[in-house]
Amino acid sequence: MSPPKRALLAITSYHGPFYPNGDPTGLFYTEALHPYNVLKAAGFQVDLASETGQYGIDPHSIDKTFMSDDDFAVYNDKSSEFNQKLSQLHKASDLNPDDYGLFFASAGHATLFDYPTAKGLIAIAESVWARGGIVSAVCHGPAILPHVIDKQTGKSVIDGKQVTGFTNKGEEQMNLMDKIRELKLVPISDGAEKAGATFKEPAGPFDDFSIVDGRIVTGTNPASAHSTAVKAVEAFQKL
Repeated sequence: MSPPKRALLAITSYHGPFYPNGDPTGLFYTEALHPYNVLKAAGFQVDLASETGQYGIDPHSIDKTFMSDDDFAVYNDKSSEFNQKLSQLHKASDLNPDDYGLFFASAGHATLFDYPTAKGLIAIAESVWARGGIVSAVCHGPAILPHVIDKQTGKSVIDGKQVTGFTNKGEEQMNLMDKIRELKLVPISDGAEKAGATFKEPAGPFDDFSIVDGRIVTGTNPASAHSTAVKAVEAFQKL
């Protein structure tokens, strides 16, 4: 029996201080919006959930560097379907993990704070994996992957896999690596390699780059959110 054509789009629940100037981090808006658009266009039913049922937006993500005019139109329209989904965000533990055939972890630096211990979201990803579905993530979303366990092996689902995510070079270019180390957060590549994965990265940390390894699909940065979701859909269609 093929996995259900229903996707869980994971959202970070952390919205608190992070940036050196005191700004908070939170959901990187387009890293959820772009995958949502791709999944909906492909005919998926899409639910949004965070660990606590709460979220906040990273103000640094609401910027022309990352958002097109169409993205701003959605963001500024509080009645848009995507914003309505965010306003009615589910708490992960309230959902039935078996309802989903695709898991997609959106991002923001905030995920470094909550995804590694987000038991409700992890349970959904583990269920999707165990039933033969697709587990995917973009940018800092792969922070959850080392903690998603394959019940048959007892190891992370990315053990032995090739993955990508936001790079240490990218953190350094944003002058955030010192802050990450200070807060004892785990950079994406460090967590992936410790979990037994091979970490791949593009020539430039902000290049569109996404890879597929079996039923694991990952992308590097905001520019990769669309391509990662497209590849996740393609991988699902091959199941």
